[in-house]
Amino acid sequence: MPEALTPPVAKKIPAPREFHGDVFVDQYEWMRDRDDPEVIAYLEAQNAYVAAQTASQEQLRTDIFNEIRSRTKETDMSVPVRSGRYWYYLRTEEGKAYGIRCRCPIDGDDDWTPPEVSGDQSLPGEQVLLDSNAEAEGHDFFALGAYSISHDGRWLAYSTDTVGDERYTLRVKDLETGELLPDVVENTAGGATWSKDARHLFYLTVDEAWRPDTVWRHDIGSTEPDTRVYTEPDERFWVGFGASHSDEYLMIVAGSKVTTEAFALSMDDPTGEFTSIAGRTDGVEYSVEHARLAGSDYFVIVHNGDTGDGRAVNFAVDAMPVDDPSARRTIVAHRPEYRVEDVDCFADYLVLSYRSEALPRIAIADLRGRTDLPGADDFVPVAFDQELCSVGLGANPEWNAPHLRIGYTSFVDPTEILDLDVSTGDRRLLKRAVVLGDYDPADYVATREWATAADGTRIPVSIVRRADADPAAPMPLLLNGYGAYEISSDPGFSVQALSLLDRGVAVATAHVRGGGEMGREWYEQGRLLAKRNTFTDFIAAAEHLIEAGWTSPDKLIADGGSAGGLLMGAVANLAPELFGGILAAVPFVDPLTSILDPSLPLTVIEWDEWGDPLHHREIYSYIRDYAPYENVAELPYPAMLILTSFQDTRVLFTEAAKWAARLQESTTSGRPVLLKTEMNGGHGGPSGRYRQWEEAAFELAWILCQSGAVSP
Repeated sequence: MPEALTPPVAKKIPAPREFHGDVFVDQYEWMRDRDDPEVIAYLEAQNAYVAAQTASQEQLRTDIFNEIRSRTKETDMSVPVRSGRYWYYLRTEEGKAYGIRCRCPIDGDDDWTPPEVSGDQSLPGEQVLLDSNAEAEGHDFFALGAYSISHDGRWLAYSTDTVGDERYTLRVKDLETGELLPDVVENTAGGATWSKDARHLFYLTVDEAWRPDTVWRHDIGSTEPDTRVYTEPDERFWVGFGASHSDEYLMIVAGSKVTTEAFALSMDDPTGEFTSIAGRTDGVEYSVEHARLAGSDYFVIVHNGDTGDGRAVNFAVDAMPVDDPSARRTIVAHRPEYRVEDVDCFADYLVLSYRSEALPRIAIADLRGRTDLPGADDFVPVAFDQELCSVGLGANPEWNAPHLRIGYTSFVDPTEILDLDVSTGDRRLLKRAVVLGDYDPADYVATREWATAADGTRIPVSIVRRADADPAAPMPLLLNGYGAYEISSDPGFSVQALSLLDRGVAVATAHVRGGGEMGREWYEQGRLLAKRNTFTDFIAAAEHLIEAGWTSPDKLIADGGSAGGLLMGAVANLAPELFGGILAAVPFVDPLTSILDPSLPLTVIEWDEWGDPLHHREIYSYIRDYAPYENVAELPYPAMLILTSFQDTRVLFTEAAKWAARLQESTTSGRPVLLKTEMNGGHGGPSGRYRQWEEAAFELAWILCQSGAVSP
């Protein structure tokens, strides 16, 4: 073969790794040194190989990019959201890669009707607060971290990352003068929260393992060192913070995968001490909001602790008087048929977010006129006609808002933003996402089927296709999967997916165990020593789609990213014959090397998800048996596209690079294994919508060619 069509051969330097009497010789561990010129040269050679292998797809990529762009209203604006004395919104402009954040004054205190959305005209009194295009100028990568406006509307705190490593520089802008204050904080994590008096700004930093662990208070205008407010010493815990919706409390939350502790501080005393709300009990998770119920202040707690009748596995909701924790009582009891996820508190409403039958839903309790606490029967579900859809709260920053902003989408319906009048049930459509061209939802059909796992468990599989496609004839099909961290893969509309659907490709999602679609037990059955269920569930979904006649192995492409990339690596080893191609983005495919080394970023906090192989032989052996990198063998692997980012701090590029080297060396199928590295991107790939569209076009073109939907 010509040299350009031959994968680069990586050198081998044996690096034995021995734990619990097991020795694994890693020939490619030398790739961990990101400063080694040979590592850079190897990645660049792999990129050249990818370019050569996919050169015939260039026109298809151009066509898909143009399709995405032609369907997108480039000059547009979001629905304005009221906060304080202003309407806030985001503008996009044709030819510009990033959003422009703006505001305009409201007409009066009683004005709750947002200005009409107009993409190409400024609203009266419009003020540009932050133009990310200007901030990104001169940088190959740009991401906005914090974006927080003080309660009086005077100050903007924002942070930027121009590398992709999720380390941000925090700045403060005077929105009256447009000037930047000298207050600058380097190397922060992503968020920032103002005190109510706008004199103090709270932010996060990370430890040496890049774990958010410390909350700081910066006093605006002060040259004194910032005050350390809270530091979490336990390496399993990740720290977050923010204000309650009522703006009466500042909250700090320290959480591992299985345990939570929340702290509160009255906004009236922003330099005071945070106090624990419900303590820390191993294995008990909870979230907290502040509410005013029956004329008194309460903390509303969503938790999976003991209810007196056993553990609230799928979570329950308690109300605890702020001044009397001993009077805590349950208002929404645990029920096995739905998983409570959150409660949002407003002056006149409580909004329960939950999931049932593998779908996200919301229900609302009206508090007006109540003299007692609400109960489960007081929450009224918000229903839509589409069977497979996602419903959730939109942006609702105002505690006293008379209406609720909600969002709706499905596999075939572009996102809708609505205002809901709780008292009447009336809904006002504020905006439906625009899909330019002749898009008609009736041209597409979304259905759900159920695969049967090896242990008899029924696995939901969502499928969307063109209505005129013949489901009885095997068609090209893209099967997505994730299955970790209790993260759910919910129905949602994708402009990019249209480039597959309109070429006859069906798009399916396997809702495998390890995700949260079917409740907490669904998650528990796909983690730790039950992790293999995630992989066998995905294989069962693929087998079901083949046996039911939806597709055939040569037309079936698997797709997953990050922890879903581990899923892709595992099924590639377990059942390579089921797939014509596998796409793995920023794949976590070398879990043992990572999880065995506590000095690597985010390692210790992962022990609650995957297990601790460093101190437990059984866990080590279990992960060793499925870890994609260690288990690469001489197998007929399908064509593979592996995507990684050089600056990614969540899943290091090293994992993908090592894995690709072993696959290229071991595959017996003759099908190419491609490693494409984004040298100026983070965990989410490149930044800016045009570069993201280019990347999407690259992936979609590869999928179309490998599935046989389009000739290479």
